[in-house]
Amino acid sequence: MSRIGKQPISVPNGVKVDINGTAVSVNGPKGSLTQSFHPEMMIELEDGILTVKRPSDSRQHRALHGLTRALINNMVVGVSDGFSKTLQVEGVGYRAEMNGNTLVLNVGYSHPVEFQPEKVQYVVENRGKTIMISGIDKEWVGEVAARIRKTRPPEPYKGKGIRYNDEIVRRKAGKAGKV
Repeated sequence: MSRIGKQPISVPNGVKVDINGTAVSVNGPKGSLTQSFHPEMMIELEDGILTVKRPSDSRQHRALHGLTRALINNMVVGVSDGFSKTLQVEGVGYRAEMNGNTLVLNVGYSHPVEFQPEKVQYVVENRGKTIMISGIDKEWVGEVAARIRKTRPPEPYKGKGIRYNDEIVRRKAGKAGKV
């Protein structure tokens, strides 16, 4: 039995879950999410507890069991609490700023790099050195954070670039002949 798949999901107050065949809709104070799942997975709601069951112990059903439960749990947590990621901008002259709803990055290129909000919100703090990305869809928050980091990943010699808040960049010594 999947350790993740067999765990029940408790639905908090203010969150409404609708199961329509293979589609699950979750509405909460922060918004609503809808996703369809594999038709062989059985999703049941009883007394504010969501459970996911699988028809057999085949390899595919075991994999889908944990996946389905994790995705539904992310939907419930997203509409009730939301998700966020924090990025740090390191480097002399590197900064981020908001221009209306658009995130503008100045990270050493000849042009500023712009990001439009796609299902997420941006907050720039600490004089352009901290970017907070928040939203209700965990997949989108992670994808947008990865795209922003990809514009200038941290380099190992000086540590310049955009990194996750909890990321540790392994530094290299550089040239040994330089005295």
